[in-house]
Amino acid sequence: MLYEDPVFVKNLTEVIEFIGTFAFAMSGIRMAASKRYDWFGGYVCGFAVAVGGGTIRDVMLGVTPFWMTNAIYVICTFIAQAVVIVFSRYLKRMENAWLFFDTLGLALFTIAGMQKSLSMGQPFWVAIIMGCITGAAGGVIRDVLLNNEPVIFQKEIYAVACVAGGFVYWVLGSLLGVTLYVTAPVAFLVVCIIRFLAVKYHISLPKLHEE
Repeated sequence: MLYEDPVFVKNLTEVIEFIGTFAFAMSGIRMAASKRYDWFGGYVCGFAVAVGGGTIRDVMLGVTPFWMTNAIYVICTFIAQAVVIVFSRYLKRMENAWLFFDTLGLALFTIAGMQKSLSMGQPFWVAIIMGCITGAAGGVIRDVLLNNEPVIFQKEIYAVACVAGGFVYWVLGSLLGVTLYVTAPVAFLVVCIIRFLAVKYHISLPKLHEE
């Protein structure tokens, strides 16, 4: 991976985490609204899904969770809740609003997890796992809080999209030496495309059977 400028990598990761936090918070709050949660319950759900995956990643990497170093992530969730409250009627007409924001957060946090892990000297396979955890764990927390079956355990492709995006990120950056300006957007598109196509065409992995 071309890490000529560590400051650029750090700043890019923070920007991605901020946008991902907003997207995941929107996803969690929108689903909480569909369950008729109050404002506080919606905020808790949105914040938990927004920082859950990154928190698990940072704890496993032995660093301070990203949202504890800057209050902007707490504020970001407030902004996301305000958007949901103000534009609730418009968002309700968008049938797949939660899917859009969930997929956006999934892709962004996968990249953030990969970047942070690789910049700390972790091997590629650890970075891919950390990217997957960063992207998918928040959705699991959201579904548990909302008493839904976690989407990662449903038949539709979810975490697999994170793994595919992480693998593409590693191949382009580490093996081919492609600049981060190209690697990050391509990996982002891979995660989004796989996720959207899987939902649209009902693509899933083979099921396990008892017999």
